[in-house]
Amino acid sequence: MVCLGAFIAPLGMASVNVAIPALAQELSASGILVSWVPTAVLVANIICMLPAGKLADNWGRKRVFQLGIVINALAGISAYFASGMWWLLAMRFMQGMGAAMIFATSMAILISVFPVHRRGLPLGLNAACVYLGLTLAPALGGWVTHYLGWRFVFLLPLPLVSIVLVLSFFYVKGEWRNAKGERFDWRGALLLATWAITLVFGFTSLPSPVGFFTLCASCLLFAGFVWGQLNSKAPLIRVQMFSESRLFSMSLAAALFMYASSYPLGFLLSLYLQYVLGLSAADAGQIMLSQALAMAVVAPFAGKLADFFPARILSSVGCGLTLAGFFLLHQLQLSTTGFYISVALGLVGVGFGLFSSPNNLAVMQAAHPSETGVASATLNLARVSGNLVGMSLVNLLVYSLIGDRPLTGALAEPILATFLHALELSMSFVALAVIFSLLRGKACAR
Repeated sequence: MVCLGAFIAPLGMASVNVAIPALAQELSASGILVSWVPTAVLVANIICMLPAGKLADNWGRKRVFQLGIVINALAGISAYFASGMWWLLAMRFMQGMGAAMIFATSMAILISVFPVHRRGLPLGLNAACVYLGLTLAPALGGWVTHYLGWRFVFLLPLPLVSIVLVLSFFYVKGEWRNAKGERFDWRGALLLATWAITLVFGFTSLPSPVGFFTLCASCLLFAGFVWGQLNSKAPLIRVQMFSESRLFSMSLAAALFMYASSYPLGFLLSLYLQYVLGLSAADAGQIMLSQALAMAVVAPFAGKLADFFPARILSSVGCGLTLAGFFLLHQLQLSTTGFYISVALGLVGVGFGLFSSPNNLAVMQAAHPSETGVASATLNLARVSGNLVGMSLVNLLVYSLIGDRPLTGALAEPILATFLHALELSMSFVALAVIFSLLRGKACAR
């Protein structure tokens, strides 16, 4: 049940990237508006991740998981009928809400079910299913867009959704929650949501004065959120968790920077392959397969190794391989071959697969059993926050280098320049991730 759910969420999120040129043409969307197709999901993830984890600990992890599956599917069905970009973006936001509920509960359910000495492989398999969803998403999205049209991309997860719901309601018995049952911090949830919205709009409004002041406001809101959590009797997250365990805090920091480096890659690579190299959506999707396929193959083995070897070593090696793959991608030109791109993406995928499973296990093992839902949500929040920072900076690059012009093949050089500048940011983020990965210490994630 959990692994199928972990497959559905990224499939619905990432398959749309390949369809962006087609939907942009039909809905007459500019480059700036199109960049919100992946960003809207991230905003919803950040707003809902911690509240979903807290609700899961109190109300039931399986219940919140089921609700996330349903919301994700209904939003996809509604997106199929979208008549304009604003409707589409609203449904992408709803998809992000559902995905947040799935991500916030999946690892917590596994930690609740499996004993300490047997958690590496289940978490590795869960990560592999996430990457398998990412693996098939570009190819399936490309093929469906090419042969049926971009609207059908939003219906891709529906057969699996029905299977997951049948499994969860009729075959997966029991429920997992925090026995104490604390009240929900609605004030903290509202403050977190306001922070996420101001952060995104601040980044996307730069370099204007409005963008600068909005970012300053987001910093104040985040400080207020942290202060409120420190003084709340039933916080969304115990901020003390970060000071209690260096393994916990450094692993989260490494995750944040690794995912900040990777999320914009699918969006920009889709534009590069179709507008710069002139490939079809189906061909672009096949080239983008290599990264996630490598992740899906490596992640379970890395999870099993994490039961015996420190996350500090395994994850740091993964960071290094990812950095090497980004360096190869930074050499792309107006006529680079698809084989070269696939090899570079494969190296990035191996690095991420080796990084993610040991890092996830380190975070989950460092948390108290009663806080596994919050720990799972916090790990995914670090991932999504990294995604949001990376995507927001890329949105700024799109604004500066492409602007509000309709996307066409005539913009090949600006699109390539945007891609290369984004990779320079990605390499900087990975370098920071290596530092935090090594700083977590010698503790073994057991």
